[in-house]
Amino acid sequence: MANLPESLFSSDPRPSSSSFGAGPSTSGANTYKASDHDQGDPSRAKILHSILDLNDYRTRERALYLLDKEILDVYRFISAQNLTQRASNRCVASHRDTRMRFIKARIPSYLFPLLNIENRERPYEHLRLTSLGVIGSLVKAGDAEAVSYLLENEIFIYCLRCMEVGGELSKTVATYIVQRIIINEEGLRYCCAFAQRFYTLSRALGNMLECRTAELPGKRLLKYIIYCYLRLSHNPRARDGLRTCLPASLRDPNLINLLRDDPTTVGFLQQLLYNVSMGHQYTVI
Repeated sequence: MANLPESLFSSDPRPSSSSFGAGPSTSGANTYKASDHDQGDPSRAKILHSILDLNDYRTRERALYLLDKEILDVYRFISAQNLTQRASNRCVASHRDTRMRFIKARIPSYLFPLLNIENRERPYEHLRLTSLGVIGSLVKAGDAEAVSYLLENEIFIYCLRCMEVGGELSKTVATYIVQRIIINEEGLRYCCAFAQRFYTLSRALGNMLECRTAELPGKRLLKYIIYCYLRLSHNPRARDGLRTCLPASLRDPNLINLLRDDPTTVGFLQQLLYNVSMGHQYTVI
């Protein structure tokens, strides 16, 4: 389990010098020196002042009220009937200017317990899927630092849980996250460093194929499963392990027929089977 902070805010109204870069002054107001960029953007400076005010119990309530107004202001874009695709996809976890700050603030740590929920009912599935979406945004760009953070906080445990208990969409996003992590060399080494890690991941991938006797996974999920296996086959030790644990269903004509409109994934599957049978490795760009 990640070292989850108990609260977003310190219980001590006098934060350390490392918290937000400044602490409350002797007069009770937080000290903040606006940068040239902030001076040209009064709204940004106001938000930063409010964030600093969260550290002082005397100004916290007012700061929460002001920040709440800023958050709710997004609804004016919706009511204006002119929301663009680009604006709808903006997320602090995916934007290059905020992604690493989001990680360094350890905000994703608050999502990990939500990914560990075993309840399969719809409200919990929605919560699971939403949380996975944030983690998926973190790994989409392929930043090595983001991958390291997730590995340190044992993200695989939570993804495997979602593969086990989640619905089709949760399984798909969780498998996508695993795929994006093991594309990174550090992520692949992590998965293959110990036999137990490798077999646990391989078993989770296989269960999503084998547990459905009457119905194959959706195309997107199937694509991610195949790519994960292919990526594992790039590691010599994992490739040896796959010779004994690769699901037989990957050779099922019905599965191959399902992918007839996706020649790229068919190529991945063919290369996977070749790697495992011949002991060769193929690098996917």
